[in-house]
Amino acid sequence: MTSPDWPSLPYSQWESTCDTLHMLTQIVGKTRKELTVLVNHWWNVTLYVTPRGLTTGTIPFGRERYEAFEVQFDFIRHRLVIETSTGEERRIELRPRSVAEFYGEYMAMLGSLGIAVKIHTTPDEFDDKTAFEHDHKHACYDKKYVESFHRILVNVDRVLKQFRAPFLGKCSPVQFFWGSFDLAVTRFSGRRCTLPKGADHMTREAYSHEVSSCGFWPGDRRYKQAAFYAYSMPPPAGLEKEKVQPNAAHWDTQLSEFILNYEDALTTGSPDDTILQFCQSAYEAGAKLAKWDRKELERGS
Repeated sequence: MTSPDWPSLPYSQWESTCDTLHMLTQIVGKTRKELTVLVNHWWNVTLYVTPRGLTTGTIPFGRERYEAFEVQFDFIRHRLVIETSTGEERRIELRPRSVAEFYGEYMAMLGSLGIAVKIHTTPDEFDDKTAFEHDHKHACYDKKYVESFHRILVNVDRVLKQFRAPFLGKCSPVQFFWGSFDLAVTRFSGRRCTLPKGADHMTREAYSHEVSSCGFWPGDRRYKQAAFYAYSMPPPAGLEKEKVQPNAAHWDTQLSEFILNYEDALTTGSPDDTILQFCQSAYEAGAKLAKWDRKELERGS
C-alpha cells in the first residue's frame, strides 16, 4: 500500500527517466569532485537531500580571488539552479532532452559565471560508458516519477538521520552518491581494514576502514526494484546466515548484502519503524560477528 508520503516507484516504469537523471547527477557531482579537497571516503563528492531536491552544498571557485557557488536540483519546479556568492544565478529547465544537450548547456553556464572546470565525462558505476557530450540516447524525464523519487528521498533522509543519531563513533553524513545513485549512511568501527590486492583507487579510499552501511536505491538492471540495503565491509564470516528484521528482508547472493524491498516496507503499519528495524538489525548482525566495541560506539549501550 502506497501513500503520498511513500509513493510507488516501479523501476520498469521509470527506468529511462532514472538513467537520464543518474547521468545528470553525475555531471553535477563530478563538478564538485574536481573543485573540492578530497575528504576521507569521498565525502567531498556527494550530494545532499533538500526540501526541493538535491544540492552540492558550497563549492569554492576562482584563482586570484576565491568565491563560492552551489548547484541545486529542484525537483518541484523541475530546474537546475546555479547560485554564486557574488549574487549571480543561472537556471536550466529539467525536461525531456538528451544528456549531451544538458551537458553542453550546463558547462556553458558554468563558464559564463567564471567557473573553470573540466570533468571526466565517462559515467562511473553505470553500464553504458558513452561520454556525456555524446550521449543522445538518454533523454527521458518524466516529472511524475522524479517527484515520487524526491518524496522518497526526503523520507529516507529523515529515517536514516534518526538511525544515525545514537551512534557515538565515526559516522558519515546521510548523503547521496551519484555514482551508485543511492542515499546512504555509514558507521565505522574505528579499525583499519586490509582490502584485497588489486582494489582500485576508489575502493581503497571508500573502504580504508571497517564499515557498516545502509541506504536506499531505486533499483538498477541487476536488481529491478527499489530497495533498502545493508552490508558490512569487510564482510565478517557467516554474515549471510544472520537473520535480520523484518521477516521480508533477505540476503541477496548476487549483491552480497541484505535487502528489504521498498514495496515490502510499505505494507507495514509504519514504514519508518520498519526501515529503522532493518537498518538496526543488519548493523547488529555485522557488529556482533566483527566484534565491534559497541559499548564505546553507541549511546546507552
